[in-house]
Amino acid sequence: MVVGICVGETSLSEVTFISDKMPKVGEYVTIEYDGKKVLGMIENLIRGNDALNVDINDFKAIQKISKIGVEDNYIRGKVKILGDVNDNLKLPRTPVLPGTEIHLADKDILEEIFKVKNPIKLGSLVNQSDVDVNVDANPILSRHLAILAMTGAGKSNTVSVLIDQLLSYNVPVFVFDMHGEYKDAEFPNGSVNVIKPKINPHYMSFYEIKKLVNIGKNSYIQERHFRRAFKQAKKMLSDGVAHTNNFLQIIYDILDKDSEVEGSDKQIVDVMNKIDDSMDKYSNLFDNNIGNILTGIKKAHANVLDLSQVDESVASVLVSHILRNSLKRSKDAAHSGNKKELLDNSVFFILEEAHILAPNKRDSDSKKWIQRVAREGRKFGLGLCLVSQSPKTVDHDALSQMNNMIILRLVEPEDQRHVQSASESLSQDLINQLPSLNVGEAIVLGLMTKVPTLVKIDMFKGRRHGDDMDIVSHFIESVENDEEELRKAEEKLADMGFDY
Repeated sequence: MVVGICVGETSLSEVTFISDKMPKVGEYVTIEYDGKKVLGMIENLIRGNDALNVDINDFKAIQKISKIGVEDNYIRGKVKILGDVNDNLKLPRTPVLPGTEIHLADKDILEEIFKVKNPIKLGSLVNQSDVDVNVDANPILSRHLAILAMTGAGKSNTVSVLIDQLLSYNVPVFVFDMHGEYKDAEFPNGSVNVIKPKINPHYMSFYEIKKLVNIGKNSYIQERHFRRAFKQAKKMLSDGVAHTNNFLQIIYDILDKDSEVEGSDKQIVDVMNKIDDSMDKYSNLFDNNIGNILTGIKKAHANVLDLSQVDESVASVLVSHILRNSLKRSKDAAHSGNKKELLDNSVFFILEEAHILAPNKRDSDSKKWIQRVAREGRKFGLGLCLVSQSPKTVDHDALSQMNNMIILRLVEPEDQRHVQSASESLSQDLINQLPSLNVGEAIVLGLMTKVPTLVKIDMFKGRRHGDDMDIVSHFIESVENDEEELRKAEEKLADMGFDY
């Protein structure tokens, strides 16, 4: 089927065409010239009419022309060149000859394009629902992924589909679940392993605990007192003589005894005050009776850390602790030369609400370690997926390390600019399509796919708790229940002989 004819000046990256029929943005086309069969994607379309020029300001004149039935409508579009179908999608070295016909791409060509080694089926083409869109799992796991969308665009469904597909390869997925969406989920390809948001202080470093108490870099005397009490508290844990699960309370009590000694340093009291300020915030973080969180990760499971009941400061501590220890464990395995151990330690981390855990304009411990894993994780088998409905507030450095993106509907220009600046393969024409995407439709691009793609994401076939609440039905049902209870009470009173 002929879509149009190339016109004007052409380049190695794009061509302009005119057509007498309306194609669709996102459709794939082929252009044959110089012995090549080049694949392209329609990224831009304009429909116009010279007779109804915008320079005509007379409404009645335009009304008369439109009633006559003008025949000089035109359709102009732009095709982004993706590569030679017969040469592994290498970009051609010569531009298209003007006047060359552009054809709609055949189904068998598209199916070949989306045939990958380790397929993850995301959905089907928006403009051709009989063509499945498969992306390669390995580039996702090793080169990271961002899933970005405005609220209600289908982000949680996309994450669920991705998790389920990864579970079919027995990949250990670790979800930092900020809203408790996945703790009771059911995945057709695997099970959920819920992990409590607790840390055994035995596995925490001095630096981590010091940060909780907010002892500054230059507070040398306070740090010395705190380090001594920290070591003593660790020994009490090892000896099994700790009197409480609150590690900070143990340190506080040690310092409290020291402060009673005559002539003790008054800075001990300053440290105690700082610990006291931190205890309310972090009192529920510690559990001396659990193991290392990382040893509880199960393969072929969605390992869900339920953060729905903790505040942002505790969530930040947990994220930084887990990512720091995971990176250290993987580095140790790599440096020992034990490839099997390195692969066994591989984890794919999914961070919901990435704009909270890795904010763009303020520092946090979680942001620091997210950046570290984003930069170094691929060398050590650690994958990262940042999920957010507010892309503009996600740290730019971390986002720019995501070599794959699934972008659903985005309307805010600032969100669009932030995402485009973090992705070299996201063209302005594709950015312009983001506000017009329907729920569940996405632009997919990056190393996981050979070509940028407009995808209708599959509906998740399992169960989760991320859907919008049906508030209206709830209140209708509750009122009906109240009326039923009132009717029963009235009948019971009538049977007892009461007249009311």
